[in-house]
Amino acid sequence: EAGSENQLERTGKSEDATQEEAKEAHGHCTGDNRLKENVPVSETDVNLEISFSEQASLKDNSVCKDSKQRDDDTLLPNFRLPKDKTGTTKIGDLAIRDMKKIHSLALIELTALFDILGTELKPQKAIKMKVKESGLFGVPLPVLLEQDQKRVPGIKIPLIFQKLIFHIEEGKLDTEGLLRIPGVATRVKSLCQELEAKFYEGTFNWETVKQHDAASLLKLFIRELPQPLLTVEYLKAFQDVQRLLTKKHQLQALNLLVLLLPEGNRDTLKALLEFLQRIIDHQDSNKMTLKNVAMVMTPNLFMCHGMGSKTTEKSEFVMAAGTANVMRFMIKYQKLLWTVPTFLVNQVRKQNTETQKKEKKDKAMKKLLKKMAPDREKHEKQDKNVNDVKSINDADVPQGVIRVQAPHLSKVSMAIQLTEELKAGDVVARFLSQKSGTVQELKKEEVFLYEIGGNIGERCLDIDAYMKDLYQLNPNAEWVIKSKSC
Repeated sequence: EAGSENQLERTGKSEDATQEEAKEAHGHCTGDNRLKENVPVSETDVNLEISFSEQASLKDNSVCKDSKQRDDDTLLPNFRLPKDKTGTTKIGDLAIRDMKKIHSLALIELTALFDILGTELKPQKAIKMKVKESGLFGVPLPVLLEQDQKRVPGIKIPLIFQKLIFHIEEGKLDTEGLLRIPGVATRVKSLCQELEAKFYEGTFNWETVKQHDAASLLKLFIRELPQPLLTVEYLKAFQDVQRLLTKKHQLQALNLLVLLLPEGNRDTLKALLEFLQRIIDHQDSNKMTLKNVAMVMTPNLFMCHGMGSKTTEKSEFVMAAGTANVMRFMIKYQKLLWTVPTFLVNQVRKQNTETQKKEKKDKAMKKLLKKMAPDREKHEKQDKNVNDVKSINDADVPQGVIRVQAPHLSKVSMAIQLTEELKAGDVVARFLSQKSGTVQELKKEEVFLYEIGGNIGERCLDIDAYMKDLYQLNPNAEWVIKSKSC
């Protein structure tokens, strides 16, 4: 492992987009300027309003010329997301049904992006191999999560994975060479066997585990997964990201690939990347810079023995050198990678609207058939009652006002006047200021405002989302305050 770490070199092309190109792309991407805040244009802006493939096709020729210019690969850009008035959507903010649609749309978008940039996206298939059906190391991630969820319902990250990270952090993260210096091989092997026997029984003595040994066990856990954390299907696509023309293209491709990962893989990867960033935060004492951490972790994440393809030592070296840069990207830009692009959310809204139109049409046809039936008077009376109730409810809320409910927390709903400056965070703060019932026990970070129904299934709102703009985007939504566990 140490040998492969020392061999890694920096590779990858740089992005040198001109200010003029950035302005042009920004102009194309904003679409409806009302939904965007006035922000200064920057080379490092990542626009989520228009599809990545369309952006690539608009800028393709000029980027090809400029990307040949040499750049210091250690100086990664400070990418940022320009504020969207309807709020940023993170993975986990959307309902499961909408996330399934995001998955399908992300695959289409990634295929188009790779095609425009001259790289083929070909999902791989795993070779059949016998795997363990219980235990800790060498167990498929879905199997491991299933057995852990029987012990801790709702858990999203394997218990052993969480415990290893916790133990490493317990020994302080300023230890020099953390992750780079391996544990004693014989001791690590013995600990591995002992964990298999005693971990779930709760009799394993963690006090005997040295920090470097725990770090080696963590890397072993990732390496021994029968199917890689990045999945067999998309591992090659993650590796091929290094071939894309610019750093912005690479970031966009990684964003889409993260959306394509199964939930268990994505949650575990997120926990790993957050942990690695915490190690890098102590680089002044532990000497583990972003580059060093990426070089150490790359062989564990990107080498897979279950794909059936034969590789030479030379091709493995070239691949490892490039994927170290991909690893750096995933660590440095992890917060951006867990963002759902606005153009994908808008496509989901459009799909939902079309589905509702079809359902409404079908409902109208059924209603017509009922009226033609012998007992039509009975049905007409029922429809009239429903319409009367709807009219009363509509009249209850004046124009420019939304009604915010919190059924899990309070019996009282709030009528909120929409203004140009009202944000989702302001609505939550106003609700918490009531100080009645269970509300007084809640903290600001425990509850969120949700957009439910209309053209979206369910969406947890960014505190900086402007309510008037959002209401205009989804006028038929209900507005509900609740915790994420509800």
